[in-house]
Amino acid sequence: MSDRTAPALARLDELLPLVKDLPPSQEHDQLVGETEALQRAVGAFHMEAIRFRMYSVDRLIKSLGDPTEVRRTFEELRHALESAGFHTRSHA
Repeated sequence: MSDRTAPALARLDELLPLVKDLPPSQEHDQLVGETEALQRAVGAFHMEAIRFRMYSVDRLIKSLGDPTEVRRTFEELRHALESAGFHTRSHA
């Protein structure tokens, strides 16, 4: 972990329990796996993996009805990553 990734990892530490507490479903299992993979990507400073996993987690959150607290924490994570210079979207 670096000073650059610490805020994003802190947001992920908040997001993962929220995700795990969502009702069980196939999408839920995928979301947990993608969120854990995103945490590893941020920890490894892997820019391409971060962008890919952010897209996947965003899509899965939407598929589960966009739970408010999960969405808010995810957007805080996005802000922390973008503030650190990571690109979290494939388009402008």
